[in-house]
Amino acid sequence: MTETANDRSLKTTVTTLRIVELLRERDGAGVTEIARELDIAPSTAHTHVTTLEAQEYVVKEGDTYHLGLRFLGLGNFVRTRKRRFGKAEHYTNVLSEESERRSIFTVEEHGRGVYVHTAPGKHGVWTQSTVGKRVYLHSTASGKAILAHMPTARVREIIDRVGLPKETEQTIHDEEALFDELAEIRERGYALNVEEQISGVRAVGAPVMGPDGDVFGALSVAGPSNRMKGEQFDRLTEVLLGIAEELELSIALS
Repeated sequence: MTETANDRSLKTTVTTLRIVELLRERDGAGVTEIARELDIAPSTAHTHVTTLEAQEYVVKEGDTYHLGLRFLGLGNFVRTRKRRFGKAEHYTNVLSEESERRSIFTVEEHGRGVYVHTAPGKHGVWTQSTVGKRVYLHSTASGKAILAHMPTARVREIIDRVGLPKETEQTIHDEEALFDELAEIRERGYALNVEEQISGVRAVGAPVMGPDGDVFGALSVAGPSNRMKGEQFDRLTEVLLGIAEELELSIALS
């Protein structure tokens, strides 16, 4: 079959996006590395990065290309595009202050969880929870809280799309077991991540429902496993559920 102009244009766009992702993952790369990693000709890699540089989306430092600050404006626009996201930022900070733990607000996009807001907390630990990070829903507390309040058909679509990969030995990777846990989450009102994403880290997440009854996102708090149990864990869960409810009310009244 003869390749059409549209086919070539699509391939060009995909290659450009793959280069952007590679520069993010590697924190910069040269033409030779880009060509090798993406299995494209060096001349093709050079054309793409120089075009991105001309459009001010990447900068060149020596022989290495890095993502430029123009992406910062785009990211900030995306994060503030919906008024609900602004409210979620406020309550993420409130949750961090009251729990004294790292707090995160997560939404689902294209079958993955995306960290829209994070706050460190007085006694928070670094859990690689940077804004914009994409995570699997089935291995995070916030992700499972979101899945538990989605239609079953949508959950199956997500599983078909991204699978149920194991991130630690504790990660659920069986579909039936996941659906059983989602039912438990709906019953008790919150989700748990017991070292399922990162060994040694435990988290609890609560869904944030919109006025239409659909799940908008989820709030979560995380900390070392040995500090996320007993009375302390019960207090954190109570704080989390209360603030998630406040966010829902704020959205409903806006």
